[in-house]
Amino acid sequence: MRFRQVHLDFHTSEAIPAIGASFSKEQFQSMLKLGHVDSITVFSKCHHGWAYHPSKANEMYPHLTFDLLGAMIEAAHEIGVRTPVYISAGLDEKLARRHPDWLIRNKQEQTQWAKSFMEPGYHEFCFNSPYLDVLLRQVEEVVQQYDADGLFLDIVGVRTCYCQYCIQSLREAGQHPGDEQAVLRLGERTYANYTARIQELINRLKPGLPVFHNGGHIRKGRRDLARMNSHIEIESLPTGGWGYDHFPSSVRYVQQLGMEYLGMTGKFHTSWGEFGGYKHPNALRYEVALSLANGAKCSIGDQLHPSGTMDEATYRLIGAAYREAEQKEAWCTGVTNVADVALLSPESLHSSDSPELASRLALSETGAVRMLLEGHILFDVADRETDLTPYRAVILPDEVQVDSDLQAKLSAYLAQGGKLLATGSSGLRQDGTGFAFDFGVAWKGSNPYRPDYFKPAFDVSLWGPASYIMYGQGQDVALTSGEVLGYREHPYFNRETFTFCSHQHTPSTGEPAGPGMVEGADGVYIAWNLFEDYAIKGSLILRETVLYALGKLLGRHTLTSTLPAQGIVTLQHQAKENRYVNHLLYASPVKRGDGIEVIEDIVPLSDIQVTAELPGEAAAVTLEPQGTALPFDQQGTTIRYTVPSVECHQIVVIQML
Repeated sequence: MRFRQVHLDFHTSEAIPAIGASFSKEQFQSMLKLGHVDSITVFSKCHHGWAYHPSKANEMYPHLTFDLLGAMIEAAHEIGVRTPVYISAGLDEKLARRHPDWLIRNKQEQTQWAKSFMEPGYHEFCFNSPYLDVLLRQVEEVVQQYDADGLFLDIVGVRTCYCQYCIQSLREAGQHPGDEQAVLRLGERTYANYTARIQELINRLKPGLPVFHNGGHIRKGRRDLARMNSHIEIESLPTGGWGYDHFPSSVRYVQQLGMEYLGMTGKFHTSWGEFGGYKHPNALRYEVALSLANGAKCSIGDQLHPSGTMDEATYRLIGAAYREAEQKEAWCTGVTNVADVALLSPESLHSSDSPELASRLALSETGAVRMLLEGHILFDVADRETDLTPYRAVILPDEVQVDSDLQAKLSAYLAQGGKLLATGSSGLRQDGTGFAFDFGVAWKGSNPYRPDYFKPAFDVSLWGPASYIMYGQGQDVALTSGEVLGYREHPYFNRETFTFCSHQHTPSTGEPAGPGMVEGADGVYIAWNLFEDYAIKGSLILRETVLYALGKLLGRHTLTSTLPAQGIVTLQHQAKENRYVNHLLYASPVKRGDGIEVIEDIVPLSDIQVTAELPGEAAAVTLEPQGTALPFDQQGTTIRYTVPSVECHQIVVIQML
């Protein structure tokens, strides 16, 4: 995979005249050079359904007079730029009007995406219908006739569908469409059949051709779905609905899968399909650097004007980020992440549960990732298949109840010296019989008071002794053998119609109501849904509590720095080069408009102190790509150095003897 890719969206209405009429090979090439682009995904078919090339498997755009796909591939290859080819697999608006019977239907027999005649949108196809054969012919034509460097098949995934073909399949199997699990299993089989037939076609025509099936999110805990791809593309446009939380959580999971992967952001101020929208160059610099810091290649989304002219402002913007990335590639390839902590993803354990639960679990994961990033904790996001042996602590966030298989896995991890940090109802057995591990407490039930209060038994340097509000759901536990690190306090009463106090909630009684945070033989337990609470409220006492617990469990961290909380710290190992690569990033997104986070100002930071605990002796520490030697001090396995300046992104390379 190339490091500096562009995903060139080209979803164009057939009602627009002169499609591609202004395309120029020279202008196309000059923009790729301006953007320092080494791979560009170009379109065979978009969501509107027409082909951008002569086609027997499809129909070429009415107002397109030449082979635009072929011209783009030829122009790009001439200057050494690769060209994966995009095919809209799940959407085809032209065909949707002709074969509405092939569309996905929900229980009410409604179609996906489009809301009404006056609120236009796309319609999604069912791969259990004859549409799949049509799509396969389109894919076959592209692979046979064009020198594609890969395939990007969009808008796909496991779907539940109640179209006539799915209903027939269920009934022929003796199953009832009212059985939701049967419908979901059919959706799983339908998607697996689609990916298998695509792969069979590729193996027959062009073995080894990369293919990615895009669903907009990589589902944690579904490695089987991930491995239906040749590589992973993490679609994560911070301003496009994903936010700045999504990519770190996804990439810390994907990097364990043993596959090449990239991070996909966009040049847009908002999201896909925005013409004339541009984010600040500093935002794109930061987002590209964030991919590099996590061992990912980079992809930036753009949308081509119907005329076929590449937008110079866009490629000047992309070039500002990719010019820097090009200089850093040598230290970002063949790396593995170094982590002290594994965050067990709730999504990986509850992927088919109710939407309400899924939303809560997503918030728990988001809150946990934010805390770990802000605390500069080196971590991975784990699932059931993750080898936990290398980690010194595993986090069970908020609602990770354990079944027999997970209990056995975590018990084996504890036996080899690992520790757990559990919050809320995490660590409880799914059968409701109490904790599966020794946290020094016994479970009594959910706390009926919400919110309630936490009185730490440790020093909270920011504020000192106090009763801190806890908005998350709490649990009532009794001490058995552990060390109490903080107590729970009840309010006088819950806020109700005839018993309420002041504007929000009732104050604490000030009396201990049982342990709220305890360290037992197997780790630390905190009796609230802290991570969900942090994602919603962002109260710093929540983060300080978790970081204190991790400090007790980890002892010494592999890496510490004086970077501010909004900074990002990663440590990657380049085994082949026998070196460690420390990435330091800093930018602070601010909210502009309705839900849009914007990065504009990059504030340089000075004299960032870093301490690393690494096996072996360091031969040199250098700033890259500057090539500047950095003074360092080593005592035993402890290496200390000071980074003179961090402006957006700085790489520090620790070359080992």
